[in-house]
Amino acid sequence: MAEYVGALDQGTTSTRFMIFNHSGGVVGIDQKEHEQIYPKPGWVEHDALEIWTRSQEVIRGALQKTGIKASDLAAVGVTNQRETAVVWDRKTGKPVHNAIVWQDTRT
Repeated sequence: MAEYVGALDQGTTSTRFMIFNHSGGVVGIDQKEHEQIYPKPGWVEHDALEIWTRSQEVIRGALQKTGIKASDLAAVGVTNQRETAVVWDRKTGKPVHNAIVWQDTRT
């Protein structure tokens, strides 16, 4: 029976994964920062593939640190950073451009 709930938080400066027990207590966490890209004044971008990679890394990291298996997770919630936008190529599954971050003056 699944005993834990996971939360993936993809934030402005980092990505983290937390594992909670049924009482709401934190039993595991892993977090990794990602690069901020400033191509022009007022522009803020993130490498969309880095976001995806970091997401996978922190999930694996939290599970490994705790010894919990993915099958022990009853559910996973996902949060992200407001209006940050990524356009993906439908055929290749790859991003067309960097993610445009909510802080960017273009959003």
